[in-house]
Amino acid sequence: MRTSRHDRRPILAQRRIAAAPDDVWAVISAPGYLAECHPFCAANPVEIWPGAHSRDEVEYHNGRVIERRFTAWLDGAGYDLEVSDTGGPAASVSWRLAAAGSGATLTLCLTPRFLPGGPAFARPAVNLLVVRPMMRRYLRSVLRGVEWRVTTSEPVSRNQFGAHPWFSPRS
Repeated sequence: MRTSRHDRRPILAQRRIAAAPDDVWAVISAPGYLAECHPFCAANPVEIWPGAHSRDEVEYHNGRVIERRFTAWLDGAGYDLEVSDTGGPAASVSWRLAAAGSGATLTLCLTPRFLPGGPAFARPAVNLLVVRPMMRRYLRSVLRGVEWRVTTSEPVSRNQFGAHPWFSPRS
């Protein structure tokens, strides 16, 4: 199924973190780190780590599992990866870290490679009104979780910043 240019616009989320970029990098470059900073993640088993050929899985609290295959690894600055739960890429994701004053800025950019289901005429509206806002909410929760882990040294709890019906509904 092909996506239109409109459907593939990147979804961005960014968060300023009151910590040195090296401290943020230490968290987001550790194997299995999502289990400690992702509020919808139940487990983050690692197959290969670190580097451009890294592979791991994200097991969500609702039982869904996605595979992450890294395509680029930029020491201290971020990485790029493809995510999938069906064998083909569902999205491209880029994590970027930059110094910002006395802290750091972490940016997540998700480029969808899927279309919502349903009739073709409704897909653009579903994408605009449902998929994009829900994915932006997801990315913001992940960033808040990274910030929490970096600044408190404590792991996040399930749904710490609110539940997400696609990945971790209220228990």
